[in-house]
Amino acid sequence: MALLETLLEALRQWLQNPLVVQVFAVVFSTALASFASHKVFAAMGRRAEASSNLWDDAFLRTVSKPAQWLIWVVGISFAAELIAEHQSQAQLEVIAMARYLAMILLVALFVTRMAKEIEKGYIAMGGDETTVTAIAKLARVSIVITAALMAMQTLGISISGVLAFGGIGGIAVGFAAKDLLANFFGGLVIYLDRPFKVGDWIRSPDRDIEGTVVKIGWRLTEIRTFDQRPLYVPNSMFSTISLQNPSRMLNRRIFETIGIRYDDIHQMEAIVAGVKSMLVSHPEIAQDKTMIVNFNAFNDSSVDFFVYTFTKTTEWVAFHEIKQAILLEIAAIIEQHGAEIAYPTQTLHMADVFGKDLDQR
Repeated sequence: MALLETLLEALRQWLQNPLVVQVFAVVFSTALASFASHKVFAAMGRRAEASSNLWDDAFLRTVSKPAQWLIWVVGISFAAELIAEHQSQAQLEVIAMARYLAMILLVALFVTRMAKEIEKGYIAMGGDETTVTAIAKLARVSIVITAALMAMQTLGISISGVLAFGGIGGIAVGFAAKDLLANFFGGLVIYLDRPFKVGDWIRSPDRDIEGTVVKIGWRLTEIRTFDQRPLYVPNSMFSTISLQNPSRMLNRRIFETIGIRYDDIHQMEAIVAGVKSMLVSHPEIAQDKTMIVNFNAFNDSSVDFFVYTFTKTTEWVAFHEIKQAILLEIAAIIEQHGAEIAYPTQTLHMADVFGKDLDQR
């Protein structure tokens, strides 16, 4: 009972102190403002989700947390200033500096989060993922560096001295991490030259590299091979190897050599004409590209003609379906002319060793 009376008396004395009341009022108002902002952003978020606009969702997701933290930064710093007014000027300066640093941090957080949301939005709208990702990464790096320099200036650190030290230290770091820097600049060159992008099928005749690009990072490019294995290639390698990008083909080529029997050589001209007529009228063959169907060679077991043409599609599965249909039509044309597709054969001519003496016996 005595303890309770002591606590009540202490509370009464605190409440009689105007400073305690002021600080309590500031903290309570801050908590109330934070709670109200949370409710407001939640209600706005529900309305934004119901709309088809991507950007209002992105803005609300970005600003909600930093706004609530900003309320607490302002409220707590104001309460600290009320207390420090009765202490010393140095404490007020420290509080002001801390508030300014916190605001720099929150602004940087807001802008980097907004850059990330803009990146997601443009990719969702069908933008080039490689370009959008590169610009977003550069923007975030620039924001972080700018915020760090502003924070150092606020703390009284000489930026010119830091930059001078960075120049000297950069040389040492460059020697120590030359492979890392080579990969970094290799990734930058990929973003600028754009020899491929995420989703492209690439291959290198110089190295055992072939598959679909999954991700282009600052150091590594992730490729998914056709047997679904992940392949991680350092970006610096792409500046030293030749690279093919079949995803950017305008057409796919059909180039086949077909042989018929020597007994059917008199049908060669008609077969070649029939195959070419079929290709000219085929809806999936590109008529504006090179088309050749010609008798080509006398082979060991066949007389050969070749078919050289291009399909309109570049899609892998569709191309093979078209190629299959064309080859079957060529087989049908050969059959229509009473000829047959040749296969490896040998004709053996046996001499009559015994001659007439064998017959006379």
